[in-house]
Amino acid sequence: MSDKDSPPELDRLVENIVMAMEAEDSKTYTKEVISEFRDPANVGPMDDADGSGVADGLCMDAMHMWVKIDGGNVSQCTFFTDGCGATIACGSRLTKLVTGRTIEEAMAIEPEDLTKSLGGLPEEHIHCASLSVIAFRNAVRDAKCRVQANTGARP
Repeated sequence: MSDKDSPPELDRLVENIVMAMEAEDSKTYTKEVISEFRDPANVGPMDDADGSGVADGLCMDAMHMWVKIDGGNVSQCTFFTDGCGATIACGSRLTKLVTGRTIEEAMAIEPEDLTKSLGGLPEEHIHCASLSVIAFRNAVRDAKCRVQANTGARP
């Protein structure tokens, strides 16, 4: 076998592995969940955040969220997690759901709403939605505390 034959063989092997992983994912997760964890939005810390929050799960996953609030609305939200694909999907989707909403509307989002927006989660990953919502709510509370500490006013 020559070196010229190796790359196409390796490419086929990688393609087969990817196809096997995709088939396995589709048995467990909805298309929405797969899409969010393969290409998550709004990932990473926000240097100029108005607030940040963390939630730690019993599964040892951690979710960090950052928010920017403008005129009583969530103008930006980002996240970072060390968790599984379902946790990534929940963080990504929640940032999309809260951005542009009033603080009250965003804080009213429940884990069940997040799960429903993803088309469902396997029972063993339902807690991922709660982890995301708790981290977000902690970030908003932090933003409110910072504003009150600096001005005495509410955001």
